[in-house]
Amino acid sequence: MQNTVVVRYPDGRLLKGTTHDFLPNKNTFHVTEKDTGQRIPVDLSGLKAVFFVKTYDGSREYREKIDGQRVGMGRKIQVKFKDGETLVGYTQGYTPNRPSFFVFPADPNTNNERILVITAATESVQFL
Repeated sequence: MQNTVVVRYPDGRLLKGTTHDFLPNKNTFHVTEKDTGQRIPVDLSGLKAVFFVKTYDGSREYREKIDGQRVGMGRKIQVKFKDGETLVGYTQGYTPNRPSFFVFPADPNTNNERILVITAATESVQFL
């Protein structure tokens, strides 16, 4: 299955493309870069997060709603990254000792479908 992704590194770098071999229980996957077509290996341990997106650009004008209720998505959670970004959504699989976990946005109309958060890139995680 092809996924459209934006890979974010802790230093602010982005990698936009598609992946065919992403599995959350594997440490590496490949991204085919959207502009060059180059197939780039990605190691999860060096990332901030992997955003599974509807489009590469989204909408800068759109203001994501964090108070939405999404039935069946798990517990509501707030993630604060070490770079200052905050993410609010729902998770079914967060435990502090796991290397990563998925967050589903609180707002179903946002550009993000789901986000794989790398636990080492977080400053704090709390249930709301």
